[in-house]
Amino acid sequence: MNANRIGRLIMSTYTVHAPPPKPDATSAPERFVFVRDGFSFWAFALAPLWMLRHRLWLVLIGYVVLAVVLSLGLQAIGASRGVSITVGVLVSLLIGFEAATLRRFTLARRRWQNIGVVVGDDLETAERRFFAAYVGEGTEPRTWPAAESRPAAPMSLLQGSHGTTDVIGLFPQPGAPR
Repeated sequence: MNANRIGRLIMSTYTVHAPPPKPDATSAPERFVFVRDGFSFWAFALAPLWMLRHRLWLVLIGYVVLAVVLSLGLQAIGASRGVSITVGVLVSLLIGFEAATLRRFTLARRRWQNIGVVVGDDLETAERRFFAAYVGEGTEPRTWPAAESRPAAPMSLLQGSHGTTDVIGLFPQPGAPR
C-alpha cells in the first residue's frame, strides 16, 4: 500500500457543535465548533495548558483537585517516586484519550447543540464536507436562524457515494443474514 492510500484509510471523525441561539441574533455557521475524536497529544503532554486554551474551567479544577488528592494519597501511603510518576503518566494518558469527551461535555454544559458528525482527512476537508451537506451544494452560505429551524443532522453525510445508508458493523446490509 502506498502512503496516499493509507492516508485515505485513516480518516478523522468530527462532531459539529452550534452555539446556543441568542434571542436577538442568528447562529452564524462560522461559529460552529468541530471536535475531533481520538487521542490528543497536546492534552496528554500539557494537560493544564490544553484545558486553559480550550476554556475548560470546570475540567481544569477537577484535574487540579485530582492531582493534589493523588499526590497527597501517594505520599501518605509512602509510594516510591516511580509509582508517583507512573500514576501521573496514566492520568495524562486518560486526559489524552478523553480530550474530545471533555470538550463535548463543556460545550453541552454551555448549551451548545451537537448538530452532526462528519468524517474527513483533516479539519478543512471535514468542514467542506459538512457545510456542503448542511447548506446544500451550489447555494450561497447563509446565517442559520435559531436552533429550532436548523436541520438535526445532514443525512447526506451519513450516506455513501451511491446514496444508500451504509451500515457499519458485522452486517453490511440492513436485515442481511449472519
